[in-house]
Amino acid sequence: MTTHRLDLEDATLREWDATVLQSDAESGIVLDRSAFYPGGGGQPPDHGTLLWGGVETRIVGTRKGDEFYLLPAEGDPLPPAGTAVRGAVQDERRSMLMRTHSGLHVLCGVVFRDFGALVTGGNMEPGTARMDFNLPEVPPGFKETVEAAINAEVVADRRIDVKVLPREQAFAIPDIIRTATNLLPPDLAEVRVVDIVGLDAQADGGTHVASTKQIGRLQVAKVENKGRGFRRLRVKVVD
Repeated sequence: MTTHRLDLEDATLREWDATVLQSDAESGIVLDRSAFYPGGGGQPPDHGTLLWGGVETRIVGTRKGDEFYLLPAEGDPLPPAGTAVRGAVQDERRSMLMRTHSGLHVLCGVVFRDFGALVTGGNMEPGTARMDFNLPEVPPGFKETVEAAINAEVVADRRIDVKVLPREQAFAIPDIIRTATNLLPPDLAEVRVVDIVGLDAQADGGTHVASTKQIGRLQVAKVENKGRGFRRLRVKVVD
């Protein structure tokens, strides 16, 4: 990859200067520096714009391949290779995705701590998300109990730290993999760890808020039985 990932260094960054390295209507646009989150781990890609020479190119998604390709809106002009551009991430969408993603980590931490269940899948859109758990038994009042517990962690204003650790050091952290299947490539030398201090530390590549209080109030909208001991929790950011 030739794109320097600014989004991994500073999740609050919304505007930056860059140079176009590649530009093609089919494959997309490659920048030397980008704060667009390309999608992955259940978190969808960012939207935004590139400004260049008095022209605006809307970015409606990204694609990971041999490079991080920015996907322009259909019909928008393409900045040629070598063009200096000003990138901007759509703030409202990204900020809500950060709150949602951090909320899912709180949910994951609470369900693992209180019920010992691992994650089997998940997905999110801005403000809404689902997370699946290998939870054979659902006790009475489960939905209300989980909602109260996750909001207690939000109110506790726990710090959320992001750090990159050598693989051996990361795997020394107890329960660093919170999914039922370890999805990390075996040749990965460094592991990015998102740590909700005192609650949940796990390998993750997404963008997050700085503390649980910034998530806002969470609602467990629904608990679904997906069969064979699997439960799906649907959550919303409601405040």
